[in-house]
Amino acid sequence: MTKRLYVFINFIFLFSIATLWGQQKATPKTGEGIAAFLLRHNRSPQKYYDDFVELNKKKLGKGNVLKMGVTYVIPPVKCVETSSSFSKENSKSGSRQDIKANTIIEPLFGKRQSKVRVKSRRLEGACFYVVSGHGGPDPGAIGKSGRHELHEDEYAYDIALRLARNLMQEGAKVYIIIQDAKDGIRNDAYLPNSKRETCMGDPIPLNQVQRLQQRCDKINSLYQKDRHRYQYCRSIFIHVDSRGRGKQTDVFFYHSGQTEESRRLAINMKNMFETKYDKHQPNRGFSGTVSSRNLYVLSHSIPSAVFVELGNIQNAFDQRRLVISSNRQALAKWLMEGFIIDYQSKK
Repeated sequence: MTKRLYVFINFIFLFSIATLWGQQKATPKTGEGIAAFLLRHNRSPQKYYDDFVELNKKKLGKGNVLKMGVTYVIPPVKCVETSSSFSKENSKSGSRQDIKANTIIEPLFGKRQSKVRVKSRRLEGACFYVVSGHGGPDPGAIGKSGRHELHEDEYAYDIALRLARNLMQEGAKVYIIIQDAKDGIRNDAYLPNSKRETCMGDPIPLNQVQRLQQRCDKINSLYQKDRHRYQYCRSIFIHVDSRGRGKQTDVFFYHSGQTEESRRLAINMKNMFETKYDKHQPNRGFSGTVSSRNLYVLSHSIPSAVFVELGNIQNAFDQRRLVISSNRQALAKWLMEGFIIDYQSKK
């Protein structure tokens, strides 16, 4: 009996090894990059990109381009993945991704919301650079609500954090470019101003051009590596406009005139907001717009991007979009859903 058990155990062990190391192979489809190829074969580009390149380095074209008609080895599934599998990119911003538990730990969201459970994979294979406007020595536009001052950078930052968290819940890789180590996601109506914000740890310059170039440089540096790992990389710049107090505005979107992807993203965002307004405020309508504008961050950052103005910080009606925390959450959710629509149309 003992001998039979020993033989059976050895058989199971050898079968498991053969399964683990057995090589699955396939050829790419037209226009397919490594990220899309891996996703088609149920492999996360974030986890398997380096393995794929190592296995197929002699068959890849310049810049790790897939060649048509060539058969590539698909990396075997990693049987054991633990919380020690933290990415280097995440560790730079203080976030940790626990692959086994399907959980992301991001301290920037604050103690109560730092643990992010990934709920779906609708945005797996997508990478986002979320940038809130101004920050550090520059508060941006300032509005007044009674005796309270409303600072653009604080409200843009809170919505940016909420958006980043929503995107992570959908399986995306997310970089929070402008960061405040203390604030976290806040539910207060009136958010006090601070000058703590950094550009991923670097002090933010007061000079406007230097400030904008700094965040573009950070995005472009990250993108040089991410473009090989992800099939979809996008930036979003979140701001609050300032106009006369009597001028009520809906959320509006700017895109770069240089890329069709930027224009399509802005249109998909606007269409999503129209759909939400038709559902939640059917008699009101939505007057937000999409237009091309040669803004510094749109022309100097490489990934396709959208620039969002959330409303007029001087207008009492628009201010409700900012000071009510559930409205800030709704804005973040709708922006996330706009990204999902755009990503799905790209796939």
